[in-house]
Amino acid sequence: MFKTLSSIISLDSARRLLGAGLLGLAFAGMGAAQAQTSADASKSPSDFVQTVANDALNAVKKDQSIKTGDLARINKVINEYVLPYVNLEKTTRLAAGRHWRQATPQQQRDLVEAFKGTLIRTYSGAFTQVDQRSSFSMLPFRGDVNADDLVVRSMLSQGNGPSVGIDYRLEKTPQGWKIYDLNVEGIWLIQNYRNQFSQQISQNGVEGLIAALNKRNQ
Repeated sequence: MFKTLSSIISLDSARRLLGAGLLGLAFAGMGAAQAQTSADASKSPSDFVQTVANDALNAVKKDQSIKTGDLARINKVINEYVLPYVNLEKTTRLAAGRHWRQATPQQQRDLVEAFKGTLIRTYSGAFTQVDQRSSFSMLPFRGDVNADDLVVRSMLSQGNGPSVGIDYRLEKTPQGWKIYDLNVEGIWLIQNYRNQFSQQISQNGVEGLIAALNKRNQ
């Protein structure tokens, strides 16, 4: 009844994002996890992203089981070091586009959860690529420092591959900065999924998209 997820989502594009490394996983979920990082969401956007990236990167370097692709350990790092600073609901809503308003509140929650699982599995390989020489550095900021929605740029240096530029789109919330989109090698995450989500929902509805995502997550 449903197309396989590989026919909905451009896996070539997804793998290009995967190759960017650790914070390609920044959109891997949401929840009530308590932050275990030193990141201050009220700091400058560049300082905020730098701290989130460094804390997560250091956690991965210290956990050898992550190198084997252990999803439980990967989830733990994401929950502790990334999720408090990510608005995945907004990411999912923008990826679903106009179809989001057609979904019931329960379907919206289910879609966010299914998308979470998909992204974890798609990008989990990035964790295995982290080595002791992997590091993040922020590039000079371009834009209005007083804006409530902006992009900061960074460079991921890898000991086992070329450096990769990663842009992060942030919004200012009452709780401070939140990441909700990222750009790797010219591919914005939300844009990468929007057309595929729209196609699947048009054919099989929101439930069809949720089912396809969950099937792939098994």
